[in-house]
Amino acid sequence: MTSGRPPEREPGEAVAEDGLVLLDGPDAVAVTMTAEAARATAAQLSSAADAAERDALDRPGVEEHDSPA
Repeated sequence: MTSGRPPEREPGEAVAEDGLVLLDGPDAVAVTMTAEAARATAAQLSSAADAAERDALDRPGVEEHDSPA
């Protein structure tokens, strides 16, 4: 599941406002979530990042930033 573009290297920015979490990402991505949804998203992102790092280590000659997003 890739867009054909290189993976983003800059992290998104999350802030809390009025009891909600606002996430601003690259390419004008903006998401507003409840605290519960933000925590679940953070856990899924962390788990996926761990899996991506393991996958990159299992592929000799391919650096993490060269892996498809």
